Amino acid sequence: MLNTKRIVTTLKILFSVLLIWICYVVISTSLQSNLLANWNFLGSIPWMRATLWDFYTNVVVIYFWLCYKERSLIAKLLWLVLLVCLGSIASCSYILIQLFKLKRGEGLKELFGNKNG
Repeated sequence: MLNTKRIVTTLKILFSVLLIWICYVVISTSLQSNLLANWNFLGSIPWMRATLWDFYTNVVVIYFWLCYKERSLIAKLLWLVLLVCLGSIASCSYILIQLFKLKRGEGLKELFGNKNG
């Protein structure tokens, strides 16, 4: 039998590490290269276009789950903007928030299924 507390703790650690890592990657890359200045060149690379399509497809998938979880229209719209603008930073943050909202004894079923009050 799976230990719910251990799973939730492991997920908190995992998503915290992922959040720290992606923040480091985005900040260090931004300091080395201006995305907007290189946009035309980057847009001409087929893999860059594929990566953007992949990114926005994932935004839609995560956003559908988020819309199920959130009751407030304002929260839904705010998270949409954050997901589009910040990508993995926003998705890791959202999942961490949901993990820290879990009550003692709650696990994956509640993480994915319960709506926010």
